[in-house]
Amino acid sequence: MIKNYLRSALRNITRHKFISFINIFGLTVGLSCCLLIVVYVINETSYDKFNANADDIYRVTRSFNTPDGVETLHLGAVAPPFGPLLKNEFSDIKKVTRIYPAGGSLVIRYKDKLLTENEGYFADENLFDFFNIKTTQGDPKSALSDPFTMMMTEEMAHKYFGNEDPINKVVRLGNQFNFKVTGIFEPLPANSQFHAKMLLSFNTLNDTAVYGRKGLQTNWGNNSFFTYLLFPKGYNADKVAAQFPAFLDKYVGTRESKNSKLSFQKFLSIHLHSHLDDELDQNGDIKRVWIFSAIALFILLIACINYMNLSTARSALRAREIGIRKVIGAQQKEIIIQFLSESVLITAFSLILALGITYAVIPLVNTFSGLSLSFNLLFQPQIVTAVVAMPFVIGIISGIYPAIFMSSFKPVKVLKGLVKVGSGSISFRKVLVVIQFSISIILIVATTIVFQQLRYMQQKALGFNKDHILTAANPFTPGQFEVFKNEVTKEGIVKDVSRSSRIPSGRLLDDQGISVMQNGSSKMVNADVKYINTDYGFIPTYGMKMAAGRNFSKDFGTDTNNYVINVSAAKVLGWQTPESAVGKEISYGGVKGKIIGVVNDFHFESLHQNIIPLLMRMPSFANNSYRRLSVKIDGDHVQEAINTLEQAWKKYQPETPFEYVFLDDKFQKLYNSEQQQGSLFTIFSFIAIFIACLGLFGLSAFTITQRVKEIGVRKVLGASIPQIVTELSKDFLKLVLIASVIALPIAWYSMSKWLLDFAFRISIQWWVFVMAGVIAVVIAFLTISFQSIKAASANPVKSLRSE
Repeated sequence: MIKNYLRSALRNITRHKFISFINIFGLTVGLSCCLLIVVYVINETSYDKFNANADDIYRVTRSFNTPDGVETLHLGAVAPPFGPLLKNEFSDIKKVTRIYPAGGSLVIRYKDKLLTENEGYFADENLFDFFNIKTTQGDPKSALSDPFTMMMTEEMAHKYFGNEDPINKVVRLGNQFNFKVTGIFEPLPANSQFHAKMLLSFNTLNDTAVYGRKGLQTNWGNNSFFTYLLFPKGYNADKVAAQFPAFLDKYVGTRESKNSKLSFQKFLSIHLHSHLDDELDQNGDIKRVWIFSAIALFILLIACINYMNLSTARSALRAREIGIRKVIGAQQKEIIIQFLSESVLITAFSLILALGITYAVIPLVNTFSGLSLSFNLLFQPQIVTAVVAMPFVIGIISGIYPAIFMSSFKPVKVLKGLVKVGSGSISFRKVLVVIQFSISIILIVATTIVFQQLRYMQQKALGFNKDHILTAANPFTPGQFEVFKNEVTKEGIVKDVSRSSRIPSGRLLDDQGISVMQNGSSKMVNADVKYINTDYGFIPTYGMKMAAGRNFSKDFGTDTNNYVINVSAAKVLGWQTPESAVGKEISYGGVKGKIIGVVNDFHFESLHQNIIPLLMRMPSFANNSYRRLSVKIDGDHVQEAINTLEQAWKKYQPETPFEYVFLDDKFQKLYNSEQQQGSLFTIFSFIAIFIACLGLFGLSAFTITQRVKEIGVRKVLGASIPQIVTELSKDFLKLVLIASVIALPIAWYSMSKWLLDFAFRISIQWWVFVMAGVIAVVIAFLTISFQSIKAASANPVKSLRSE
C-alpha cells in the first residue's frame, strides 16, 4: 500500500516538473536557512553545559548604587575576600573557586623565545572541581597548589618547548617572575564562558610583590575576581542570597552595604542573559536567539506557503484524475493520503539537499560571522529525531490544505468539466501571498534600520579625533616614558604620546566617591562620577576641546592634586555652566583638589551607553596609574611612524614585544555584533524575498496559463501589450500593497523596540517604509511581468484555435 502511494506520488511529481521544481527549490532554500539557524541556536544555548556540575554552580556579582538606590554599576566579579568568607559563613556552600584575569598581554620568555600571550588567568587550585577541563599531563588536583606554578594548553607548550617534555620547565612572565609548568590541558570548548591558554596558581597572588600593596584578604576595592559557588544538587540558592545584606553589614560595614549589594547568577544563564559592566568574555544575547529563530520560522513558512499556493492553483489540472479515482471507488481519506505522500516526498528530498548545503555553507558562515558553529551539533539524539520528523511535519503542514481541498471535489461535476478553483480557494491563496510579502517587507525594513544605526554609530562625532591613534600597553617607568616620548616625536611624524589608566572604547568602571568643598567642609554629592588617570598629553593627543579652564600643565606643580571634569560631571555636581565649575574645590577618593578645567563631553564608551560624568586626574603615584599608551601619528606617514616607534621601543624595552592596535579598529569591534546582525538580516531578507518571488512566479505562470484564451480575445479586440500586462499584474500587485499596509506598522514597532538598546540612536524615517513597500512592489512586478509579457506577446490565433 505504502509503495503504491509513493510510486504514484513520484509519478505526479515528475509529471508536473515546473511546479515540482519550484516547490523543491523553495523548500530546499528554506530548510537550509532553518538548519543553519538551528545550528546557531543549539550552539548558543549549549554554552557551559559540558561541565558536569553546571546546574549547581552560581556566580557572585556585586552592584553599586547611589544613596537613593539608583544602580550605577553592576559587576560580574567581586573583591577577593568575598569567596572564602562566603564559604565560611554559609555551610550549605560546598566549594568556592575564583578566577582572576591576568590582564592584557603577558610577556613570556623561555630561553631565546620572547612572545606575548593573551587569555591568562589566575585560578584557585580547585578549579577542576567546577569545570570539566581535560588535562593531558600533570595532576589537576595539585597542579595549581603551589605559588608560581602554571598550566598551559598543548598548543602553547609546543610553541615554547617543541617536542620537549614541558613539565617542570620554567618560563619568565613580565620580566619579573619565574613560573614552573606543572600541567598541560586541552583547550576549552568553543561554547565555554571563558577560554584560557594559561592557568596561573591563585596562591601566587598572596605574594604582595605580585598582587600589589594590599593583600587578598583586605582588598575590598578591586572587584575583578570572578567568584563561583558550588551548591548541593537541587539546592535553592535564594536561601543564601536572602542573607547577603546581613553578610555585607558584618564584613564591609553598614555604610558600604547600603551602597552595594551581592547577588547570584545561575552559571548556565550567564552567556545569554548576563550583560553586566564586567564579564569574562563577550556574551551572547537571548534576544538575538529569538530573533533568528523567528526568521528561520518565517522563511520556512514562506516556503510552505509556496507549496500550498501552487498545489491549490494546479488543482484544476488534477480535477479529472480525482474524479476518475472517486468513480472507481477511492475514498476521500485515500486521496488525502495520496496528496500528503507527495508533499512528504517533496519535503524529504528537499531536506536531503538542505543538509548537504548546510554542511557546505557552515565553514563560510564561521568565517563571515566569527562564530564556531559545527555541523555535528545536528547529531544530538533529540535533534536527529526532530530532523527525521521534519519531512512528515512540514510535509503535512504544507500539504494538508491542498489535500483536503482537492479531495473534496464532486466526481459528477469534475467529469462534466464544471469544477473551477472557487473563490474560497482564491481568497485563501491571496491571504498566503499577503503573508509571504508581509514577512519580506518586515525584513527589508529591519535590514535598512540596522544598517542606518550602524552607520550612525560609525560616523557620529565622538567629541575627539580617533583617526591615526594607535594604542599599546605601557611598560615604561616615568623616566623612561619621557625619554621615549622625546625621541619618537622629534621628527614630527609621531605627533604626540600620552599615558592613561584607560583609553576610549573601554568601559568606565571606577568610582571613588566625590564631595564638594563648601565653607571649609566637604559635602558628599549623590552622583556617580567615574575617573581615569591621565597625563599632560592625553587631551591634546585626542584633540579634545576645553569648554572652560585649562588642561593639566607642567607649569603647575600642584596639578597632581587638581582635576579636569567633563560637562556632564559639572552638571551633576550642581554647576549649570562649565565656567562656574572652574576653581571649585572637591574631594575625590579622599584627595582634595581644585577643578582647573572642564572638557567638552566625549564618547569614551560605545554608543550603547550614555555619556557619563567623568573626572580626569593626574596622580603622583604614576607607576601603577598609567597602563595604556596613546600615540597620535601623521596620517600621511603611517608606516614610517610605526617604524620609528618600534625602533625606540626595542631600544628602551627590549624585553617587551611592540604590539599595538589602532583606536578606530577598537571602536569598530564595539559594533561587531550589529555588523553581523545587519549582514545576516540582509542575507535572510534576500532569501525570504527570493522564495516569495519564486512562488509568485509559479503562481502567476499558472494563472496566466489559465487565462490564455482571455488574453487572445483581448488582443483580437485591440488591447495593447502594456494594457494586457497591466490587467494580468494588477491583482497580484494589489496583494503586495495590502502586505505593505500590514507589515509596516509591525516593522516600525519591532525596530523601535530594538533601537532602545542604544543610548544614542537614529530616528526612524518615513521614507524607509515607503522604500520597503516600493521595493516589494517593483520586485513583484518584475517577477510577474516576465510571464505577462510572454503571454501578451503570443499569437492570439494559437490561443483561440481550440475554440
